[in-house]
Amino acid sequence: MAIILQSTVGGFSWEFRRRLPALEQVMIEHGLDPYEFVIAKDCATLPVPFLGPFFYDYTVFFGGEHFTVTQPNDMVFFDYFYRRIIAEEDEAPQRRGVIQRILDWMSQPI
Repeated sequence: MAIILQSTVGGFSWEFRRRLPALEQVMIEHGLDPYEFVIAKDCATLPVPFLGPFFYDYTVFFGGEHFTVTQPNDMVFFDYFYRRIIAEEDEAPQRRGVIQRILDWMSQPI
């Protein structure tokens, strides 16, 4: 596993960790180096007694940049991030770099 995972709320789900190598492969195919990425998971809401948190903040650090998205669980975040990696470039006259495209996508409302 090349992407570093960090969590203050008990780690990432087994399903997330199982699918991570496929994400890393897609990243390589799209010109990204998974070794440059750190994904941090933190509680986004106050935990409800006996139930825990309902939402988590996922912060992705890479190349001196970072973005944060709030999702209800690891697999929703995984699917969101995966779709952003494989998304086609906009038909803009000026080609932007992959890192800038990711930052642009993450700044859009869900």
